[in-house]
Amino acid sequence: MSEDKKHISKPAAGTEVDTFLRQVATTPALKPAGQRGRLVFALDATASREPSWERASHIQEQMFLETAALGGLAIQLCYYRGMAEFHASPWLVESTALLQTMREVHCLGGYTQIGKVLTHVIEETRRQKVSALVFVGDCVEEKVDHLCHQAGQLALLGVPAFMFHEGGDPLAENAFRQIARLTRGAYCRFDAGSAQQLRELLGAVAVYAAGGRRALEDYSRGAGALTRQLVHQLGKD
Repeated sequence: MSEDKKHISKPAAGTEVDTFLRQVATTPALKPAGQRGRLVFALDATASREPSWERASHIQEQMFLETAALGGLAIQLCYYRGMAEFHASPWLVESTALLQTMREVHCLGGYTQIGKVLTHVIEETRRQKVSALVFVGDCVEEKVDHLCHQAGQLALLGVPAFMFHEGGDPLAENAFRQIARLTRGAYCRFDAGSAQQLRELLGAVAVYAAGGRRALEDYSRGAGALTRQLVHQLGKD
């Protein structure tokens, strides 16, 4: 097995996950009191991600389940694929509706459109506050400087981007890390061997978006080691 394949198949763990948790721990929760957290869940639906699309469909349900007791979470699914196709669903408050929407999507070859994702979130939060952006993708085919400019605009609006990187493309890693850093979000790499880690981390981010640090602390009492480690690093609200 080549060194590249060994790198790609390695689960996100150890120092990298620790770094992710520290970044989440320092991200401010800005959800207005008395409102649902609003989370944009954006995915790359180009051909390279077809093998993992079904896994992402099941993982997203965890985000709804973990936030139900906090008054819930509104999630908007965004995805891009093919020749400049970009779609955004209505704001959904039930996991079954989001899962059905994802099941109707088929991956299609094309270039990345991360810039459209960032522009969309900027426009959405100007209409009504978006608590966070979660993005799942595996590559970047756009000018990183342009994406960083958009990330800076998102930062001015107080919307952190949590960038989940599938695989080991170094160009994508560089871009995703910069977007996360500029928006005061977080970056984490995952692969098929770390789906459970991704599920737990997504659940934790969703709880955080819906209820802030204290909600995450309560949630951690019945959660796994990654979430407990996250709470250990959190300051008080």
